[in-house]
Amino acid sequence: MRARELFAGFSQNRILGGAAVLACMQLGASIMGLIRDRTLAATFPGLDTVDVYIASFRPSDLCFQMVIMAGFSVALVPMLASYHAEKKGKEMHELLNSVVTLAAVVFGIVAIVLSVFMDQIAPYLVGFTGASLDLYIDFARLALITNFLFVFGNAFGQYLITVQKYWIYGITPMLYTLGTILGTVYLTPMYGAYGPMYGTLGGAVIYVVIRFFAIARSGSFQHFKFSTFQIFHPDLPELLHLMWPRMAALGALQAQLLLFDKVASGLDAGSVTINAYARNFQAVAVGVAGIALAQSAFSLLSQAASKKEKKRYYIYLRKGIITLLVLTIPGAIALVMLAPVAASLVSLTHVLPVFSLCLLFYSISIPFESINHLLLRAFYATKHTVTPAIFSVINGLSAIAVAWYLAPKFGIYSLGLGFAVGQVIQMIGLSVMLPRRVRSVMKT
Repeated sequence: MRARELFAGFSQNRILGGAAVLACMQLGASIMGLIRDRTLAATFPGLDTVDVYIASFRPSDLCFQMVIMAGFSVALVPMLASYHAEKKGKEMHELLNSVVTLAAVVFGIVAIVLSVFMDQIAPYLVGFTGASLDLYIDFARLALITNFLFVFGNAFGQYLITVQKYWIYGITPMLYTLGTILGTVYLTPMYGAYGPMYGTLGGAVIYVVIRFFAIARSGSFQHFKFSTFQIFHPDLPELLHLMWPRMAALGALQAQLLLFDKVASGLDAGSVTINAYARNFQAVAVGVAGIALAQSAFSLLSQAASKKEKKRYYIYLRKGIITLLVLTIPGAIALVMLAPVAASLVSLTHVLPVFSLCLLFYSISIPFESINHLLLRAFYATKHTVTPAIFSVINGLSAIAVAWYLAPKFGIYSLGLGFAVGQVIQMIGLSVMLPRRVRSVMKT
């Protein structure tokens, strides 16, 4: 009986059990990401091609996050969770069908426009010149195709989160990254610098197909028919209303990344890569702890908010915050101490002093960013996006301002410092405002 209870604790339907599943999957994805980073740096040791590869995704990511994830991340899960709590499978699938169709049309139009004018836009986004700029333009166009596929993949992912099917949700990012690794190793000899991009595109196809079949195998899929290409749904006006503030928030975040790359691409070759790889290691800790737990808690918080169960809502929230503090503070310290190992893992030993200091500044932000992921979803669970958007924008603007001000003196180190300052400011603001929101929607 005890063994059964222990196993039940890791059920996907419990907050810690779901978090454990997502944490394992996120750790696997992070390990795959490190292998990808090492493979890229080892294949292109001058790091100039890696700089271009990393920076080329920023314009596409900016549009994808603002136009697509703004709706998916704040409104779709709570809406699907409401139907799921009431066991309305048909309504769930009709809403997902409508959102996917509309999102594909909108992002498809944006991608076409960006692709056509990328030649004119690119010089304003990066400091690359000559052959590097030409390569950046080609890569940016391929990145648009990749993110178009992610429109479908991420919509399917929101459904999987809602019904708490975390294993497939977690394993597909690993397969996506595997595509980049295989492309770098096997396609680079044939296609040169384009090998990693072709592999990434192939990984995106696998990512979408597997998530689609995961939904197809679910018991309630009989209501889900893409052949109808339904665009309008009664919930769409509310979803669009909720997503506008998040669009501003994600726009500020992506603008921050764009400007960070703009600063780094104007420095020594490899600066974009060093900054990105330091951020990637920081993201491992945030992903394994903060994002995994926040994703696990999201559907449960949404259901508690939908039923106005204030006590249960706060139990989930407090348990999440305590768990994050216990995990992320030691994790941040360990990451700083293991900087030489981290540099070796991604073939950056030759720039270890610079990389180590960048990693230190990014590590400071680990506990703050992890808690922010949970606090943001705590707001979204109450179907409120304005306050989170305001503080997300403040986060991005603060990071940009600090980095821009310190860049002439501190160079690449200003980026990690700015990032940490922005996360601290956002956490303080969200923590102060969340109780007011909960009192207003869950009056007892």
